Amino acid sequence: MKEMRNLLEKLSNAHGISGYEGDISALVRDELKSYVDEVRVDSLGNLIAAKKGSRPSVMLAAHMDEIGLMVKCVEDSGFIRFAKVGGWFDQTLLNQRVILHAEKGPLIGVIGSKPPHRMEEEERKKVVKADDMFIDVGASSKKDAEKLGIIPGVPITIDREFRPLANDLVTGKAFDNRAGLVMMIGALKRTKTKSTIYAVGTVQEEVGLKGAKTSAFELSPDVALAAEITIAGNHPGIEKKDSAIEIGKGPSLTVMDAAGRGIITPAPVLRWLEETAKRHEIPYQLDVSEGGTTDATAIQLTKAGIPSGTVSLPMRYAHSPVEVLSLKDLDRCAELIARALETVGGYFTR
Repeated sequence: MKEMRNLLEKLSNAHGISGYEGDISALVRDELKSYVDEVRVDSLGNLIAAKKGSRPSVMLAAHMDEIGLMVKCVEDSGFIRFAKVGGWFDQTLLNQRVILHAEKGPLIGVIGSKPPHRMEEEERKKVVKADDMFIDVGASSKKDAEKLGIIPGVPITIDREFRPLANDLVTGKAFDNRAGLVMMIGALKRTKTKSTIYAVGTVQEEVGLKGAKTSAFELSPDVALAAEITIAGNHPGIEKKDSAIEIGKGPSLTVMDAAGRGIITPAPVLRWLEETAKRHEIPYQLDVSEGGTTDATAIQLTKAGIPSGTVSLPMRYAHSPVEVLSLKDLDRCAELIARALETVGGYFTR
């Protein structure tokens, strides 16, 4: 479990918003290259690691991108306006420290807004919107900012690092979905499957499941699994009816997400995962949600349809810089995927 913890820390502390996943891709390549027969990057940027074997072939997908921001314009005063990349709750952004990944090198900035001391009473009662925020890098003017390399299109990430909490919990940014990458890598390293495996670090999931669509179309696997996170409900503010999934109780298997607009997992896929978990005494949970979806949705709709499912890690505070997960759950997720790869031939043949 220590190896997985260290890898999660490395990937969480690295930076790569949607469309700018290159640094993450390089880290994943280094982890996988000794365990596969081929590693390549496709035209969209997906990292594809292929372990050759027999049918059925299995695609494992874990997206490499994190939600972030992008420079929209620089005002004459040197302050920076930004666009959101992916699904942010605006309140989360205010007063965060950020990194602007300019071509000349990274720059530290802070997200600011009109201070409460200068707000009218009614203003203080309202949530500050991202449109009313700006980034301060210390530039004295637009020209000064441009000298630093700050121009429209510069990607921005949150400046936050991995830290341990009590018991086996840890916190950090971008666990969605660097945790999924750790699950995928861990599973591939420990499995003894004889099937063909495509481990794919997908791009641009947070902005439309884009990499999953193109890579699945090319690979055309017999079955696919997305390694992801899901919303844990065992904390204040979420009732069991909103999410029955709990941290510390093992992997979550998606039955349905996005109220059916996402994936409704085919019965053979769900049976494969459940029976594998029971056989190897891995605790698991079943997830029915009305919220978001995963790469599995895009994969299942590729070509004539690919049977797909999702193995998810329960996580708190998703899409924030302080996401929290259990390392024990992380290890169990990798174990379930590894064992499922070894039993896939008994469920899917072509």
